[in-house]
Amino acid sequence: METNKGIYSDLAIPPGEYLEEVLEELGMSKNELAKRMGRPASKLSHIFKGEKAITPETAIQLENAVGVPAHVWIRLESQYRLTLARQADIERLEQKNDELSLERILITKFCYRKLVEIGEIEKHSKPHEKIQALRNYFGVTSLNSVMGLPRYQTAFRLGNAGGYSPEAVVAWLRLGERRAQKMACAPFDRNKLQGSLRDLRSMTLSTPEDFEASLTDTLAECGVVLVICPHFPKTKAHGATFWIGPSKAVLMITIRGNWADIFWFSLFHEIGHILLHDQSDVILENDIKGQKEEEANEFAADVLIPPDEYAKFAKKERFYSSDINAFADDMGIAPGIVVGRLHHDGKLEHQFCNDLRILYKWAYHVNS
Repeated sequence: METNKGIYSDLAIPPGEYLEEVLEELGMSKNELAKRMGRPASKLSHIFKGEKAITPETAIQLENAVGVPAHVWIRLESQYRLTLARQADIERLEQKNDELSLERILITKFCYRKLVEIGEIEKHSKPHEKIQALRNYFGVTSLNSVMGLPRYQTAFRLGNAGGYSPEAVVAWLRLGERRAQKMACAPFDRNKLQGSLRDLRSMTLSTPEDFEASLTDTLAECGVVLVICPHFPKTKAHGATFWIGPSKAVLMITIRGNWADIFWFSLFHEIGHILLHDQSDVILENDIKGQKEEEANEFAADVLIPPDEYAKFAKKERFYSSDINAFADDMGIAPGIVVGRLHHDGKLEHQFCNDLRILYKWAYHVNS
């Protein structure tokens, strides 16, 4: 059986079986082996049957007696005991007690199908295999403990209102966490991140295939890991920020829709959280607003379009495409960002100037 943590055997084979093969090759009887080791033959019979573990001392004696290195016996013994433990765990999973019934319910809530679809975990048919795959994904011994982990309390506190699923959000956050742990970045540097905003802003004029690598590298140099993830149903999440240790910030962005102006606003919104707010909590960007969200919204809006310049431009009674293009060119940003801002502020009806907004085509972020 293969997992994301390695490969192991479903069959529990006691080291004694290999020892019998070695004795056969050597033409040595079990009684002779016992004499060579200075052990009663009756004691060794338990090792042959797997009823007694091979200790380091026994492994050294076997090395001296049959020539197979001690570490080989220790490894075989460890694999045998581990397989027995896995089998016992599977048997426990197959039992129909209350705790495991709850775990079965969580298979769907924790987006098992979505995680299989994006290649994050393997597809299984049996409930106990699905539960184990999700346990490995979250790094827990029971799925019932996931929602009690401190990192996920923000998602849990938001409840289940309006089709929102805290379990789905947690599954999505864990995806970002797992990917971020594999990505390298410099120690977080607040001043450097602040100083990079102009360069990041200029990337709005490019397409994802042109800016994505530069965007990722620039943020990494500031101590921020960018994780672009697919959208999970019932999360209602546009992005999130959290920290892995004191010097590694994680900025998650979901591919929820393809409008370029929404992507950039969400990105700068999350950067605002990193610069404005402390490291103590996971901060989710979703449809539920609060003070931190408003502060991050204002930060994103002002970075993308300087407030004084926008105030002058927004005084116009009518907005033509040519005016928007000229203003965007002066600001050094994509015109679609200006259109999105005007739509949001009610300065321009939503059916106008959408031809200036761009739809991104993303390389699908599955196993990145």
